[in-house]
Amino acid sequence: MPTFDVVSEIDMQEVKNAVDQAQREITNRFDFKGTNSSIELDEKGLDLTLETASEDRMFALKQVLEEKLVKRKVSLKCLDEGKIEDAAGGRARQKIDLKQGVSSEMAKKINVYIKDLKLKGVQSSTQGDQVRVTGKKRDALQDVISALKEADLELPLQFQNFRD
Repeated sequence: MPTFDVVSEIDMQEVKNAVDQAQREITNRFDFKGTNSSIELDEKGLDLTLETASEDRMFALKQVLEEKLVKRKVSLKCLDEGKIEDAAGGRARQKIDLKQGVSSEMAKKINVYIKDLKLKGVQSSTQGDQVRVTGKKRDALQDVISALKEADLELPLQFQNFRD
């Protein structure tokens, strides 16, 4: 039976490149001079820390980062922004988590969404941090893929291991 997997992954090399490009841009931009603004990716690659002089600069800093991520084709849906906190010296800091993998709640939503399509012979099941979709016909699976692409889910989805 034809199958495919629904996953949510981030290309971490592209995230690192986008952070490096954004950091280079803010060191050269006039409106960031003297603000000691920084964007840091932690060692595990799961958190971003943005720090700057004020809340106004934080919005501009976030915009620079988002532009670089979009240019590198990293979906902004994978960003889970924390609230802006006060840091030492009247500065502003914000943590941004990078979401990877399909959580069990999201997997349930995807399974329900696929069942609501009412396509003949199509079944889905959760396997770890991915959802496996099986069907009798290849065309039905392609319909599921196109429907999931159109659905507005909180995660960027990719479709892998399409097999006949």
